[in-house]
Amino acid sequence: MTKTAERATTPTPLAPSLDEAPLRPFHLRVTATTFGANFSDGYALGMIGAVLATLTDGWHLSGVWQGLLGASALIGLFFGSLVLGRVGDLIGRQRLYVWNFVLITAASALQLWADGPVLLFVLRVLIGFGLGADYAVGPTMLSEFVPRRLRGVLLGALTVLWTVGYVVAEILGAVWGGDEHAAKLLLATGALPALLVLLLRIGTPESPAWLLSQGRADEAREVARRHLRAEIGPQAEQPPVPQAAFRELFAKGQAVRTWFGFGFYSAQVLPYFAIYTFMPVILAAMKVSDPDAQNITLSLFLLLGGVAGLWFVQRCGRRPFTIVTFGVMTAALALMGALSHAPAWALMTPFLLYTFVMAGASNITQVYPPELYPTHLRATGVGFLNGSSRIASAAGTFVLPVSLEHFGLSVSMYGLAAVLLAGMVLSILWAPETKGSVTAAAH
Repeated sequence: MTKTAERATTPTPLAPSLDEAPLRPFHLRVTATTFGANFSDGYALGMIGAVLATLTDGWHLSGVWQGLLGASALIGLFFGSLVLGRVGDLIGRQRLYVWNFVLITAASALQLWADGPVLLFVLRVLIGFGLGADYAVGPTMLSEFVPRRLRGVLLGALTVLWTVGYVVAEILGAVWGGDEHAAKLLLATGALPALLVLLLRIGTPESPAWLLSQGRADEAREVARRHLRAEIGPQAEQPPVPQAAFRELFAKGQAVRTWFGFGFYSAQVLPYFAIYTFMPVILAAMKVSDPDAQNITLSLFLLLGGVAGLWFVQRCGRRPFTIVTFGVMTAALALMGALSHAPAWALMTPFLLYTFVMAGASNITQVYPPELYPTHLRATGVGFLNGSSRIASAAGTFVLPVSLEHFGLSVSMYGLAAVLLAGMVLSILWAPETKGSVTAAAH
């Protein structure tokens, strides 16, 4: 037998553990479908902001309906993350990982036939509900499958894909969202990436870490050997863990991590969603002469900041990264408040700084939550943090246009800066350093 033939017939040896497994095609598949889910989320949330002005003119929407439609998917995200994250710990990750995108695909397509704000609101709440499930089980599945050395960068990259989806939606909305029918068609195109994610997810196995937590070691070994070419040693076996009760999130030894996660995540996303849902209104308040060009510039800074943030997430500890980025973002928005009557170019400088740093800082919102919880509580905890943070997102999205109308740009920016400052103080007090610890230990 020739050496070439011998190599062809020799099976690939099993890696000694999941953490030490080399990157396999299956890792890329799980990564691609989780990335695709975040692209779909960014696309869905970005598109409503891009076409909301058109729908407002066509449907003569009040300020309340504008706020409700802007916050609709976030409301669904709250309930989906909170309810279905818990389900993911009870029945496993795999079924939710597939079926939530059946709902997202169908509800996205039906937006084409929305004839008024009520039906569109209901459909977008359903889209958010499905995406909320993915916020809980998507990062959880990814963190439990991929090798330890790649977790930080891959989990952080989820936010970059969210930003890509958001920017694509913004550009398409600016170019083709000029009338009511075009706006509804663009909203319905969210079904296309969702359908692709659904097709790729069919056949995904259950998480080996979850199977181990249920005492199903033989099934976990079969998944590890077949899909990851890795071995699970006897030291990883454990008796079935009692089903996690929701109150465990607030038990001694876990409560501080949960409250930190809630506070830091809420402080991150409240200004983000508020600002980028109502970007045209903010640019008008800044008296920007060419808002379309500035919007594209801001979108590019979003992408650049997200990519740059991956390097820092991989290299830096979670705690210092979170504290420093909160500090820079607080200063940037406070400066916008101080310069509210300055020329547009002067206002754009701190705005671009905030955008760049915020995009990089947002990567940590996908990395920190799975690392704060043990396996049997992870989907419940991640779902709770994602869901509860959406209360802040929805509140900011609803309140910002009212604040801009009644109090102006300066007070609005000072208010958002205060939220970020609170996030920084909370992180100084409570942020743990989890890099390479909890998630890895769960295997």
